[in-house]
Amino acid sequence: MTARILVAGIGNIFLGDDGFGSEVVRHAALPQHNPSVRVTDYGIAGMHLAYDLLEDWDTLVLVDAVPNRGRPGTLHVFQADHDSGCATVGFDGHSMDPAAVFASLRALGGSPPYTVVVGCEAGSVEEGIGLTDPVARAVPRAVHAIEEIVAALQIPAACPEHEEC
Repeated sequence: MTARILVAGIGNIFLGDDGFGSEVVRHAALPQHNPSVRVTDYGIAGMHLAYDLLEDWDTLVLVDAVPNRGRPGTLHVFQADHDSGCATVGFDGHSMDPAAVFASLRALGGSPPYTVVVGCEAGSVEEGIGLTDPVARAVPRAVHAIEEIVAALQIPAACPEHEEC
């Protein structure tokens, strides 16, 4: 059985590098006719993502800008920790803080799937459309990372000896 994977680009395109996730999913060359993979630009629609996560997804690949640690354009790929930072939040349809999205999902009766974050250190999140040069140069690397993650997740797991799959 093939894993169901949701690739979600998030961020505000009107705040410079915060639009990284949206830009990456626009360039992702994933099969459009594959029913087990959905690629969506959620922008700032946090509740839309929370409602979509109520479906039976095996994996969420979350593409977003991450805080600058001194090297804008640096990519970070990591597994999300769903247990940290999940304070109670109100239903804000435009909140794209991942912790707020996961808290909203729990409030709706769901639970987050296994989540891989593909994040890029932002250079500027000031008002304005367009990515800074270091972040724009990271887009093709992030696209490649997502394509590799999705391909790896779609490889069927080997059946344990003496079991039928």
